[in-house]
Amino acid sequence: MSTLPYSDDIQMAGPWVTEDDIAIVTDMLRNGWYGAGAYKYVETFERDFAKWHDRKHALMTPNCTTSIHLLLDGLGITDGDEVIVPECTWVATAAPVVYQRGKPVFADIDPETWCICPDSVESKITPKTKAVIAVDLYGNMPEMERLQKICDDAGIYLIEDSAESLGSTRNGVRAGKFGVGSVFSFHRTKTITTGEGGVLLLDNDELFERCKFLRDHGRAPGTYYNTEVTFKYMPSNLQASLAYAQFQRVDELVDRKRWIWKTFEKHLSDVPDIQLNAEPDGVYNGVWAPALVFGKSYGLEKQDILDKLTAHGLPARPFFYPLSSLPAFAEFTSTGEADSPIAYDISNRGIHLPCAFTLTEDQIERYSSGIKIALGG
Repeated sequence: MSTLPYSDDIQMAGPWVTEDDIAIVTDMLRNGWYGAGAYKYVETFERDFAKWHDRKHALMTPNCTTSIHLLLDGLGITDGDEVIVPECTWVATAAPVVYQRGKPVFADIDPETWCICPDSVESKITPKTKAVIAVDLYGNMPEMERLQKICDDAGIYLIEDSAESLGSTRNGVRAGKFGVGSVFSFHRTKTITTGEGGVLLLDNDELFERCKFLRDHGRAPGTYYNTEVTFKYMPSNLQASLAYAQFQRVDELVDRKRWIWKTFEKHLSDVPDIQLNAEPDGVYNGVWAPALVFGKSYGLEKQDILDKLTAHGLPARPFFYPLSSLPAFAEFTSTGEADSPIAYDISNRGIHLPCAFTLTEDQIERYSSGIKIALGG
């Protein structure tokens, strides 16, 4: 095992970078600027990452948000088109729908997995619906097979936002293999990091060529002749060198994430009426970050817990807010909590636990003690 990073303080999130990672990045800095080496790490990482996920193609991007945007544009989603997204996710899942002048439609979540609820998805489909984006929240997995059937029956696209689920599997299929396309994040906080970064995975050759064209200013392949005004979503070889280096240790990184989750479970095992990340039959959870939902028996809201943890010097973040509750999406919804009661309820009772690779067992035990105090234990 590589030497683990360490911090005296409990950190909320952060990567695990080794001397081997630094050596590969240094090689890029010395040799990755000219000729065939200029995109060596981009191309190598794309090939290896796609193969690991049993996808035909990968396109690396500057961040995961641009990956989603690239895919939506590649699929032709545009003015007035509706895209169903889960209520509880980071804003980046839905923002590219707005970039395309489409309409995000918010679906409720499952109370056990915290992921998009298929029943809610079915109720939201209209003649204007073009796609559903299913998010693997905190590493958890939704009912992908059922979602795919719903989308197939309706003639719409299923997209997998697997930004938080590197290493998760469902019925033997890796997160990132579901739907017409999938995306991952390599943000500073994620299991693999490039500081900022993302990737789009695809199987369809025509869609791949379209997205590749859109990624680099709409120029004809191998030329400087632009036939459309498109995006500049090219990654750098520097980003890709760290992605490639980290990916060589993917099993080790996922194992450590699961260790953090299981260690929280162990130290919170005596606390009644709480719920951590789900791992139902057939699912292997990569657990980008452990999250905790405390039961109604405590009579508390998440801000109460956040305030108490902060008062004890423990970093804390809220469970994702329902997107329909955010001012950013006010123009797209008028129903909010009445239409997504589970999402509002779970979010109101949920917090995001630390997931930094620097965490030690002593720190997790101390943090767990803080949770017990905050819950009145």
